[in-house]
Amino acid sequence: MIYTVTFNPALDYVLHVDGLESKDINRAHGEELYYGGKGINVSVILSRLGINNTALGFLAGFSGRQIEAMLEKENIESDFVYLKKGYSRINVKIRADKEYDINASGPEIAQSDVKELTEKLDKLQSGDILVLAGSIPNSLPDDIYEKIAERLFEKEINFVVDASGDLLKNVLKYKPFMIKPNHHELGDLFGVEIKSVDDIVTYGKKLQDMGAKNVLVSRGKDGAALLDEHSKLHTIGNVPGKIVSSVGCGDSMVAGFLAGYTQTKDYEYALKLGSACGNATAFSQNLADKEKIFSMLNNDYLK
Repeated sequence: MIYTVTFNPALDYVLHVDGLESKDINRAHGEELYYGGKGINVSVILSRLGINNTALGFLAGFSGRQIEAMLEKENIESDFVYLKKGYSRINVKIRADKEYDINASGPEIAQSDVKELTEKLDKLQSGDILVLAGSIPNSLPDDIYEKIAERLFEKEINFVVDASGDLLKNVLKYKPFMIKPNHHELGDLFGVEIKSVDDIVTYGKKLQDMGAKNVLVSRGKDGAALLDEHSKLHTIGNVPGKIVSSVGCGDSMVAGFLAGYTQTKDYEYALKLGSACGNATAFSQNLADKEKIFSMLNNDYLK
């Protein structure tokens, strides 16, 4: 079973206006409401690929109930901890002559809430996959990823970590099944600039020496590279075209990779499906649907 954790889920309220004026009322000519959060994005793509999974994390107030209702429509099983105070974030995205993003900070998470989530995680079994993705809210300790990994390490849980900096570095000793830095984040870990696939191999092996089994590096317009646990390098390009949105592309890649691997245990196919999911989301207004994903999977650029 695959589980995802999203510590600070959000509703993204997108408003389309012709332009912003400070001296008058601005009226939108279009609006959308989306759920947000890296772990949730992974759960959504997994579900669209037919992979059962459970979304975990924290929700609060009416906005939290809305997020849960939207996930139910996606047929995603969830087991969130409901906070006693506050509201899940509502982020406002204004699309005018320029783009304006206003992200809320989110509700306060108490130690008792963390304990309740930890008790849910204790139910995971050997061989389960746990996806830890994204930043940490200010009300949580900086080492929360590390504490979760330490607590579950002896149960042989397959950790997948999509984070940067110390959040990523500090879990390596617990031998995560897969980590997914982008090429900038990989360079930042070692104070270098990643310019080539050879650089990815060099520093990917260092991360493997530190404990990571599989290192998946997204490279923006240059595609992605995977250094698998057998020290084999796999590379793949991108489908050319005009990008609609880059939001959720990395999360989609993680989901596709996990779907491909759990179905086939083939790293080459896992990378291909992960890339198809990332490309499909890049060419979509929101997270990609199944039809778009498989159209990308059959694209000659990913063969």
